[in-house]
Amino acid sequence: MIQNAAWIRPAQDLGDVCPVFIREFRTDRPVAAATLTITALGVYEAGINGTRVGSFVLAPGWTTYAHRLQYQTYDVTALLSSSNRIEVLVGKGWYRSRLVGWEPSAAQAKLQENPAGLLVCLDLCYADGTKEQICSDESWQVQESQIRFSEIYDGEICDATFAASNSIPAVTFDGPDHTLIPQQGPEIREQERVSAASVFVTPKKETVLDFGQEITGYVEVNVNANAGDIVDLSFAEVMDKEGNFYTENYRSAKAQYHYICRDGAQTYRTRLTFYGFRYLRINAFPGGAEHAKPEQFTAIVLHSDIRRTGSVRCSNAELNRLFENVIWGQKGNFLDVPTDCPQRDERLGWTGDAQVFCKAACYNFDVEQFFTKWLADMAADQHEDGYVGHVIPDLLQAEPASAAWGDAAAICPWEVYLAYGDPAILNAQFDCMRRWVDYITAHTTTEYLWTGGTHYGDWLGLDAPSGSYKGSSREEFIASAFYAYSASLVIKAGHVLGRDVSSFETLLKNITETFRRTYPDYRTQTECVLAAHFGLAPDPQAAADQLADMVISCGTKLQTGFVGTPYLLHVLSSYGHADLAYSLLLRREYPSWLYPVTKGATTIWEHWDGIMESGDFWSADMNSYNHYAYGAVADWMYGVAAGIRPDPDAPGYEKVIIAPVPDARLEWFEASFDSRHGQIRSRWTRAETRFCYEITTPVDAEIVIAGTRRLVGPGTYLFYSAR
Repeated sequence: MIQNAAWIRPAQDLGDVCPVFIREFRTDRPVAAATLTITALGVYEAGINGTRVGSFVLAPGWTTYAHRLQYQTYDVTALLSSSNRIEVLVGKGWYRSRLVGWEPSAAQAKLQENPAGLLVCLDLCYADGTKEQICSDESWQVQESQIRFSEIYDGEICDATFAASNSIPAVTFDGPDHTLIPQQGPEIREQERVSAASVFVTPKKETVLDFGQEITGYVEVNVNANAGDIVDLSFAEVMDKEGNFYTENYRSAKAQYHYICRDGAQTYRTRLTFYGFRYLRINAFPGGAEHAKPEQFTAIVLHSDIRRTGSVRCSNAELNRLFENVIWGQKGNFLDVPTDCPQRDERLGWTGDAQVFCKAACYNFDVEQFFTKWLADMAADQHEDGYVGHVIPDLLQAEPASAAWGDAAAICPWEVYLAYGDPAILNAQFDCMRRWVDYITAHTTTEYLWTGGTHYGDWLGLDAPSGSYKGSSREEFIASAFYAYSASLVIKAGHVLGRDVSSFETLLKNITETFRRTYPDYRTQTECVLAAHFGLAPDPQAAADQLADMVISCGTKLQTGFVGTPYLLHVLSSYGHADLAYSLLLRREYPSWLYPVTKGATTIWEHWDGIMESGDFWSADMNSYNHYAYGAVADWMYGVAAGIRPDPDAPGYEKVIIAPVPDARLEWFEASFDSRHGQIRSRWTRAETRFCYEITTPVDAEIVIAGTRRLVGPGTYLFYSAR
């Protein structure tokens, strides 16, 4: 048991060098079972007798370390012999790296004061029934490793020629025993291998590899070298308009990959960090960069071990590429925490991004365990007064809280419950949900609205005044709308759990009445969207019609940002403007979902015009090309275009509603979703005078075709409707 182990660290500070902790021992009789339980202040890679333990990359993962530190338990019976050596390499990881990149973080600075700590216990059960424990204590030794430097933002330096000449003792210290929890989230693992698609020379005479796809992970290099030869790589998401390697948008993240070779054939990949990239620049290579061949480089995709559950395909190749970009964006940013981006000096669990994408995420992959762990971190990080941070783990501590960001506390648990049907997530998070709404109530300057404070507004809204990132929607309008929405979700969750939510029902009634009196007019697309979608408009149809007029009057294009975009198509299609919703979805010109596709995007961009029509970049300061938030459009593809959605009275797809909405501009459209009760499929095909629908449901379903409602049991059905 890990409770019997002591925290150990090197007896002296090794600086940037990653220590390797060593314990040798013998077993004098057959071992029937052996388990290794382990965690670290940083990230670790453990091995026994030269074989890696487990497949968890970047263990123990990222949690809100001040409150929760996961430990892992591995079955290592098959790795033992009579003479044994345990080695554990420990890097800075999220615990002790320089997070965040653009400003000081008091929370992270406190974590960085900790040493490279290790806590480990090997439990041995011998065939004769006796037991033994080998736990971390002062009998362990420490050596300098070949990993001379490793951090999250700044990459890794490895010297394969280095051999430690001596060991130093491990010493015990008072580590964080009170925060230990068993592994809760899915492990981060190697998921896919992507071969380099091409190698080329830029106008600046630099040798660059293109993997054809932006990924999150690292690179495996195979090389035959002499001792001292160097492999040095740089990472990029895009090339500039002249075709040269571009890294300014990584900001201060060095993202180093520096490997000093030993003699002979060798394979190397970084061990304690990760990168976000599509392109590699070869700065140094044995024999010169010009001798590098694509087959010597393989990109290895990392993400949390989440199972793919959803798929969308149609007759439009660019729309298919958009959907694949959504999938790759989720894979690239679901690395233990739902991050905003995987490449620059940020990579944080922004709550606003997570809540807008949560529904789409639940279609694409099985993320119940993933969100359960992250939301537990949110609850742990929540302040006594109900404040929820802008990021989780909350390294920013940036009070006051922001509307649509802190509201992830209510929105994400509800979406996870709808997708998977287990009220345990609501039970675990209900206090966090309730306290979040109480926070707004206590901090507003106007009763029954949310006024005062500082908010992100409709972040990156295209109708923003010059110099602003926040869009033109009124911040207090947005905040008050989300106040109502979160209160409504607390009520719904309370009803599921049998809790008394009468005070919240009264609160919601008062918010709605006050909102309608205060905001009788809607001035932007996003204001129309929120008023209609959150049930705040006294006449939702009129709000949706106004939205449609706004969209058409500005050239049939969206002007929404992070807050309005996720619900935009839903509002249009819900109130008789499905054709306009499709027009926005299929639009190729800027601004649109397909515009980045026309520019070669392989993931979702942070900005609609991350690469502008001129070929110039939106900015160097804040311009990620792997930012999943606008990928929320996928939930409209599943839930409206294909029509697959859970019955709100039977969440988790115990019963299903299938109400596809076709469009004659597409020849066919299909989606599938692997629910807890089986696979649901919906496909429609355009013919000359009608649409044909093929629908498969594993459960009782309400099927709505062209306004006609049918109740059916499990099976596959064909329907037709006029065009």
